[in-house]
Amino acid sequence: MSRVHDMGGRFGDGPVQPEPETEVFHADWHPRALAVTLACGSLDQWNIDTSRHARERLAPKDYAAFSYYEKWLAGLADMLVDKGVLTPEELSSGHAAGPSPLADRKLTADAVTGVLARGGPADRPAQIAATFARGDRVRTRRHAHNAFVDGGHTRLPDYAAGATGRIVRLHGHHVLPDAAAHGLGDRPEPVYAVAFAASELWARPEHPRDEVVLDLWQSYLEPAT
Repeated sequence: MSRVHDMGGRFGDGPVQPEPETEVFHADWHPRALAVTLACGSLDQWNIDTSRHARERLAPKDYAAFSYYEKWLAGLADMLVDKGVLTPEELSSGHAAGPSPLADRKLTADAVTGVLARGGPADRPAQIAATFARGDRVRTRRHAHNAFVDGGHTRLPDYAAGATGRIVRLHGHHVLPDAAAHGLGDRPEPVYAVAFAASELWARPEHPRDEVVLDLWQSYLEPAT
């Protein structure tokens, strides 16, 4: 199944246009979109992988037309309704029908600095052994799919599906996004830095001797024969 958001390595989108590092926001409402998204995250109704999948599930025509922060707000609106935080009527009217049971979880201004400083670490204690070691040759899944949920979230990019590379580093054990995005628990797995030759990923790479290094979960990989 094709995924509109999975644009990495896609031909025909034109060159990447770097922006000045000092230009963080392009419109007055962009920082507000960021702030309200982070504030709603403090309600503890979803995780970062759920929010990524919410943006991925936008209608293709909307995903293609929306700007970066428009995607954020559209995904946030869907999650607020899906999780029962707001009703569609409250969302469209801009007014709550009554007090929210989540009101005591609101993110106050004095707590913002501490919350952002803590972040949301995804590393976890090891539950399964690492199968691969540095230097091992591995192959990714032939299809970039979610093994638990049909059409679900995954961090394996389509352009790297079925490709052969080598392990260059073990990062430790981290939450598996394919499970966490769908309420299936953390299911932590070893995460590896895997190097792929440019010629393994694209038919006519500009620099064939270049490598692309991807961080990939263990269940995305199998030994290369």
